[in-house]
Amino acid sequence: MAEITLLDGGMGQELVARAGRDPGALWATRVMIDHPGMVKAIHADYFAAGASVATTNTYNILHDRLVRDGMDHMFHALHLRALAEAHEAKAEAGRGLIAGSMGPLGESYRPDLTPPVEVSAALYAEKARLLSAHVDVILLETLSSLDLCRGAVRGAQVAGRPVWLSVSVDDRDGSRLRSGEPLHELGEVLAEGAVAAVLANCSMPEAMGDAMAALRVFGLPFGAYANGFSEISGLPLPEEQKAPAYCARHDLSPERYTAFALQWVAAGATIVGGCCEVGPAHIRHLHDALLAAGHTIR
Repeated sequence: MAEITLLDGGMGQELVARAGRDPGALWATRVMIDHPGMVKAIHADYFAAGASVATTNTYNILHDRLVRDGMDHMFHALHLRALAEAHEAKAEAGRGLIAGSMGPLGESYRPDLTPPVEVSAALYAEKARLLSAHVDVILLETLSSLDLCRGAVRGAQVAGRPVWLSVSVDDRDGSRLRSGEPLHELGEVLAEGAVAAVLANCSMPEAMGDAMAALRVFGLPFGAYANGFSEISGLPLPEEQKAPAYCARHDLSPERYTAFALQWVAAGATIVGGCCEVGPAHIRHLHDALLAAGHTIR
């Protein structure tokens, strides 16, 4: 039996659902302003469900997002607000790790918008410095090209915290990044900077088995946290720099999601949880199933 780090589930889609309206391009970031305390409540729900990690609501706090909405002057303040709500929930739960989330530059699921490595490294370093004093690990999430991984890993080193690198894989072929690059080539990135764990996230759970087979060869702790979206990989890319028009699926019950996650654990994964559209009910069911199977949760 294994000791499992149980991640939380999705934050952004959960915020949108609870806010009851479309918050626009800044989605989860805008909700923090309009509904103070909602982020903390979601963190609290995940802790109550058994999660051992709170992932900060900082994924989408990026200059390229804020500038277009005239909010770049709030870059620093928004990070502090997100960090405070995670820490308040942790304090009330009396346990847990804080994972400082850093999402993809350009746009989610758009490896074609990857900036040059030197550009992304500097932007990620700025963000890592803001997070460093307030988090236990830096979580690089939903990165879908090798160059974006390179820039993120280089930038994250300035935090002086363990770095978890999580990539988004093709929904039809989990052995490849969304860019089409083979996942085994991620070894070149891992050789360039200190990475404490390697994961796959925000792809369909059906793709994660192949991803686990590819990630386990690196000899690092590995795992997965899938999304509850229908297939993204086959969708057309918008002409404007936005994500494809993905949508939620309706067949991914807590029981079905748990069955997928237990397969990842059986393959050697020790870090599991959920991403977009995977909520507290999924994490609670997964928590209980892991314990019932004889695993421990750190």
